[in-house]
Amino acid sequence: MQNKQEKISQVVVTAGQMRDIEERIFAAGMPVVALMEKVAGLIARRIQDIALNPLKKGDSVPSRVGILVGPGHNGGDALVVARELHFRGYKIWIYSPFSKLKELTSQHLQYAQSLSIPIYQTIEQLPDSDLLIDGLFGYGLEKNLTDPIASAINQLNELPVPIYSIDLPSGLHTDTGVVLGTAIRATHTFCLGLWKLAFFQDQALEYLGKAELIDFDIPLADVEAVVKDAPRIKRITSATALATLPLPRPAVTHKYKEGHLLLICGSRRYAGGAILTGLGARASGVGMLSIAVPESLKSLLVLHLPEALIVGCPETETGAIAHLQLPEKTDLSFFNAIACGPGLTRDATPIVEQVIESERPLLLDADGLNILAQMGAIATLKERLAITVLTPHTGEFERLFPDVADAKHDRVKAVQEAAAQSGAVVLLKGARTAIANPQGAVWIVPESTPALARGGSGDVLTGLLGGLLAQAATKHIPVEDIVATAAWWHSQAGILAAQERTELGVDAFTLTQYLVKALS
Repeated sequence: MQNKQEKISQVVVTAGQMRDIEERIFAAGMPVVALMEKVAGLIARRIQDIALNPLKKGDSVPSRVGILVGPGHNGGDALVVARELHFRGYKIWIYSPFSKLKELTSQHLQYAQSLSIPIYQTIEQLPDSDLLIDGLFGYGLEKNLTDPIASAINQLNELPVPIYSIDLPSGLHTDTGVVLGTAIRATHTFCLGLWKLAFFQDQALEYLGKAELIDFDIPLADVEAVVKDAPRIKRITSATALATLPLPRPAVTHKYKEGHLLLICGSRRYAGGAILTGLGARASGVGMLSIAVPESLKSLLVLHLPEALIVGCPETETGAIAHLQLPEKTDLSFFNAIACGPGLTRDATPIVEQVIESERPLLLDADGLNILAQMGAIATLKERLAITVLTPHTGEFERLFPDVADAKHDRVKAVQEAAAQSGAVVLLKGARTAIANPQGAVWIVPESTPALARGGSGDVLTGLLGGLLAQAATKHIPVEDIVATAAWWHSQAGILAAQERTELGVDAFTLTQYLVKALS
């Protein structure tokens, strides 16, 4: 069983859901002031641990901390942090540009004033500091920021000091991560209680800095009561991903019990795509791997993947697969899963039509998706008797789903709509890959690396995911969970490779060598 902390770390909520959860906590008798004290105390300790050198006896110049205070309870949190750091010996000043504050926030400001902590109302008055703590706006902001506060935020962003934001960098929309006019560019963000959607929207990432969850012991019952009727949005954690993998294997098994994957990929023009996809599948541990490629690539694939069954197929004048030519007494029903697309070129349209008609779990990527978009066959996927998995990047997504809301604006909503429209599990690649099933449940990969922004890294994912799908089919693992696990595994391999080789040194072939290493 998962412990409470693990379950909490998986939950992702909207601003509305977070508001409802807090209202339940307060209605049960938790005083707002007590919760504020608890949260701010946790933040103060974390800031001291990671950002401030502990004061030692004889230190003559304590660290200087600027506190940015907004009108709501986010500002109140910041003021409690100010008070706690003041009592620990740090030099504190407060920037409070608002004339009207919530009552509790106003009381904390009054107390800070009684402690002789300097309070400033204009940006021009602010003294130097070693770091800033942003408590201007928390979750729930929906209107664009305007001057003078917008101008002040822009000036604060220009200061050469780290900024630590409480809950969310001020100026970001909680759900979409959209910048509302302007926003604090945080060095570090403390997300309070539960992860908010903005932390997994690509456009918010450059403002969030390093993100950290501050768990202040929200009762799971309150979380479940609010989110139970809504489609779940979950972070994929290492614990959930590793638990989903088909490990350990039974002591008595054989290769066909561990899944048989058919890869259909490659062309004379894109031979590398077939190799990379095959290497990704190899790393998945799939029991049997068959790879259908144009006849002219067969010897090349045998060289790189000697353990795979390489099926040479007749090819078109352009070097694409003309039609599948599987071994005698073999058809598509012989395989546990099919992955199709990398390096095919659009001349392979009949191949994509054929695999869509099959009754096996099907993964479409790259040219498989481009052909699908060209065919206008998204709606027909609902008629398939087996699950379909689509793995587009943003450009492919827009071609496949031209009437779905802009995926760059709200990736989570977009991927939910696409899955509902297609009846497929849709994996939308990005800095924060999002996966949705047709019922609207969403899985989010919480970390990645720009090192994966290299040609061929998506082909590796196709092979890895295809191999896991074939194994899942023999072990009855939910498809959505295995898709999420593959995306997490792929990202972890990229992160590990980038740590060892820098972000410039992770080509797709190198990435394949880190897949197994990432699990250890």
